[in-house]
Amino acid sequence: MRTSIATVSLSGTLTEKLTAAARAGFDGVEIFENDLIGSPLTPEEIRDQAADLGLTIDLYQPMRDIEAVPADEFARNLRRAAHKFRLMRRLGADTVLVCSSVSPYAVDDDDLAAGQLRQLADLAGEYGIRVAYEALAWGRHVSTYEHAWRIVEAADHPALGVCLDSFHILARGSDVTGIEAIPGEKIFFLQLADAPQMALDVLQWSRHHRCFPGQGDLDVAGLVRAAVRAGYEGPLSLEVFNDVFRQADAGRTAVDARRSLTLLQESAGLAAPPEPVVPTGFAFVEITPVLTALGFSRTARHAGKPVDLWEQGEARILVNTDTGSHRPEPSLTAVGLESPDPARASARAETLLAPVLPRRRAPQDAPLDAVAAPDGTEFVFCATDRSGRTGWIGDFAPAAHAPETVGITRVDHVALTQPWHHFDEATLFHRGVLGLRPHASVDLADPYGLLRSRAASNEDGTVRIALGVGASPTDDPARGGRPQHVALLTEDLVDTVRRARAAGARLLPVPANYYDDLAAHHTFAPGELETYRELGILYDRDEKGEFRHCYTVTTGRLFFELVERVGGYDGYGARNAAVRLAAQHALAE
Repeated sequence: MRTSIATVSLSGTLTEKLTAAARAGFDGVEIFENDLIGSPLTPEEIRDQAADLGLTIDLYQPMRDIEAVPADEFARNLRRAAHKFRLMRRLGADTVLVCSSVSPYAVDDDDLAAGQLRQLADLAGEYGIRVAYEALAWGRHVSTYEHAWRIVEAADHPALGVCLDSFHILARGSDVTGIEAIPGEKIFFLQLADAPQMALDVLQWSRHHRCFPGQGDLDVAGLVRAAVRAGYEGPLSLEVFNDVFRQADAGRTAVDARRSLTLLQESAGLAAPPEPVVPTGFAFVEITPVLTALGFSRTARHAGKPVDLWEQGEARILVNTDTGSHRPEPSLTAVGLESPDPARASARAETLLAPVLPRRRAPQDAPLDAVAAPDGTEFVFCATDRSGRTGWIGDFAPAAHAPETVGITRVDHVALTQPWHHFDEATLFHRGVLGLRPHASVDLADPYGLLRSRAASNEDGTVRIALGVGASPTDDPARGGRPQHVALLTEDLVDTVRRARAAGARLLPVPANYYDDLAAHHTFAPGELETYRELGILYDRDEKGEFRHCYTVTTGRLFFELVERVGGYDGYGARNAAVRLAAQHALAE
């Protein structure tokens, strides 16, 4: 289906918005009235600019407080409408959005509303324009799509139809199956937005928390399926506004928006991009350099690059030793994901507009497909042959080493801190591009405010990625920063910590008050709590199992977490995050 985006969904000047929409691959746009009013371009110049960019102008919006008002007020509304219709002719737009009235002059009279909308449609028809009537979720008397359709049906005018807005419909909990009873030709326009579930005034919810489909909790795909079954053939158009998009780069937002529509069409059964290739494990993580004290051994050196392979169990870490690196301090730069089909995984990423990264390689090196996540982390799709040194591991020459392990078996998860304005984009990337299942968002208490976290994983938990929202641009870097971390799994954390400390590992100190509080929540075997206190081990428990974990101190932009999972525990110790964050801040000061 054709795709469109409202200019209100993007930041910048109208020219910048049109350019961003075209470059992202949209077919058309909705022109928001304020964007036109604030533009130095004439309507004709805007029309020509859109055409030059390959964009159609699918909708002009909004017209407000039109219907169910006293006669003198309606006469003024018609004069206003005539002016807008003449402007739309110059602009080349043939459909106008009319929102259900919130005017204090509006009365609860469906017959009056239908009659006045019929007169409006008569006037619009003289200019070759259609009127799409939309029920605002906070409309004074009309707030549901069913009510809006009853009025449109009663008006019975060929130039009058409905606009269905997914937020207004789903935020009220309306049953979307009723959409199928509306004739497809009377659904003039479909506006789409998602949102997280929130106990919030619906107007504030709409204005500040809309997001692209797939980034929130609403069943936007179900609504689209219902509209298509009704016979809707118009564009799928995004109308999303929130505090982040108003400040973010228009080009990047437009790409994220276009990706969301591709995934939405896939979910609704309207398109078939390459199927998700869900990763099955971590092939490696790449850092720029800390490892001996954690029991890793340097097992190999890349034949043509300054990269060392360090291993312990099935955990592999690549250390970039390039002294000319633009990241001289330790940092996580790339994550290798075991993939059943790296080529198909890369093809899906490219279809979903994820940047496919070129990698410098010699002719004899194994080909590796990589994409960039929204935070800049490289994800490399790997097929590691565990039976021998073939594939990417074959690019490394073995090095003599004497293993002194501490019991680490594999990578449990990686935690990637996102720029504050790219969090929803990152959620959509990990779900749509990598095929991971997102979990519920949680808020973590930091000494300087709440942080937002959301994990994504494959079905068996062999790939877990925890996304956290980073500091805002106005925050002092010393109070937030953007460290990443790698969690390493062990089967006996107490033994691993003892051996790591003996090898010189610097672990994060935990306040004694934490253990006093822990004793109030759980009962422990004799000496168990004292051991945790001695070693700085944090503890959590749920109905499925237990979780023990601890952290190294942060070096550069990186720290490690050592974890032990007992039973079916599937979380990340979120209740302990406040203690970890406070301890990290205390060391940084």
